[in-house]
Amino acid sequence: MLRLLFTDRVVALPGRAIFIGLAIVVALVLPATAQRGTPPEPLDYDAVYRIKDEGLRNSQVMKITSMLTDVHGPRLTGSPNIRAAGEWAQKALTSYGLQGARLEPWGPFGRGWVNERFYAHALTPQAFPIFAAPKAWTPGTNGLVTGEAVLAVIDQEQKFAEFKGKLQGKFVLVAPMPEVAAIFDAPGRRLSDDDLSRMASAPIAAGPQRGGGPGGGRGGGQEFARRRNQFFIDEGVLATIEPGRGTGGTIFVGSGGSRNPKDPLVPPQVVVAVEHYGRLARILEAKLPVTLEMNIQNRFVDGDPQSFNVVAEMPGTDKADELVMLGAHFDSWHSGTGATDNAAGSAVMMEAVRILKASGLKMRRTVRIALWTGEEQGLLGSRAYVREHFGDPATMQLKPDHAKVSAYYNVDNGTGAIRGVYLQGNEAVAPIFERWMEPFHSLGMNTLSIRNTGGTDHLAYDAVGLPGFQFIQDPVEYNTRTHHSNMDVYERIQAPDMMKNAVIVAAFVYHTANREERLPRKPLPKPQRPATTSQ
Repeated sequence: MLRLLFTDRVVALPGRAIFIGLAIVVALVLPATAQRGTPPEPLDYDAVYRIKDEGLRNSQVMKITSMLTDVHGPRLTGSPNIRAAGEWAQKALTSYGLQGARLEPWGPFGRGWVNERFYAHALTPQAFPIFAAPKAWTPGTNGLVTGEAVLAVIDQEQKFAEFKGKLQGKFVLVAPMPEVAAIFDAPGRRLSDDDLSRMASAPIAAGPQRGGGPGGGRGGGQEFARRRNQFFIDEGVLATIEPGRGTGGTIFVGSGGSRNPKDPLVPPQVVVAVEHYGRLARILEAKLPVTLEMNIQNRFVDGDPQSFNVVAEMPGTDKADELVMLGAHFDSWHSGTGATDNAAGSAVMMEAVRILKASGLKMRRTVRIALWTGEEQGLLGSRAYVREHFGDPATMQLKPDHAKVSAYYNVDNGTGAIRGVYLQGNEAVAPIFERWMEPFHSLGMNTLSIRNTGGTDHLAYDAVGLPGFQFIQDPVEYNTRTHHSNMDVYERIQAPDMMKNAVIVAAFVYHTANREERLPRKPLPKPQRPATTSQ
């Protein structure tokens, strides 16, 4: 209760005069509490000043972002691009003065994949370009191919017989045209006071969710999709075409195939901007012929089965055997350049360690940065690293270094400004983080949420009982426009937010590294079966 009273959300709540009065009372009581033997958490204002000065006056974060996106993006795990990006990051971290910069292998990952060329154009009833992208881990067309388009929505068993023998040499539109609503709300936004207030409150657990796809029953959707893909291959389709999620030219694209060459084959698969898909579908529904041509050159990469994480460190002083970690996932999807997901997080973390070195600040504990690959396929890099160095969540057999970790900090929610921290249920750390947030209230950081946010690499640490934290960030355009889309590019990055974020992360890492004790931990979790879900 006392923590919430010190956020700027309080004054926006109904009955503001009452809450402000309470804040004054609490402020008066705190000195007496401190006198009873609970001193406030140490806060090094000199270090904060030096971190802010370096990070806000001499920032390199956007230069780092440009290298990761414009030069080395996209960074699909297993691709030549991510290998080149990793080698660049290794050299950059070394140039900042970090030690032991390396590409630490964790594979095998399976075969890689890269799209080397993509072209799509309508020829009849009139010529026009088609905005589209191929799905990852799908085959190409073996050069330029031309054929008629057909609408064949096979979503039920009887539809196989209906289209048998009719799809040879065709481009197949596989889905009905979705409704496209007008965009009345801005795609980008900041978290409001009400948003932050709700996040600061404890969550209520929801009941289990159940559902199924075409074919019915658990796993029925995947089995039906496998049979449909095989049907398209047997029929000899040129490629399947589906409408993309998103509007206004934004196309969200993921994977359509497998990293394992032993898995069932799939046909070439293309995701088309919904507006262009609609044009094609309406012409076909009018019983007019549509002719398309495409050139899809996709290549599977079998020569680099071992993937890697980029790792480097700054050795500590008197507590050098203990560890503070910071990280972000380094990999991306392929239709953009992986800017907000997650060159933004990787650049912030690289800039944070650069700031710490450039500021000349000494840290008692060793600070280690790790940039993860395989996150988009299920947190593979971070989970492999945690198993190798700290413990196995399946058995909870812990390694000696498990006892030496103070905390892991993660950034993976786009370009938006940091507004606070998800505590992952670790209430004991709240008063510590409250204190460390004080110099950043003017930057908009004032919220602690007891909740967890899922789907990113801090979960690998939490799974073995280590303090792992994800920062709360403004969403900006993350879920509406950039996440896994062709619009995930440098231009969507907000430079002022990135600069602030690097400064905040550097300060949290610095205070964690110099605190007398390691951060408090939750009770160890029970052993669990390895997670099999992927993103």
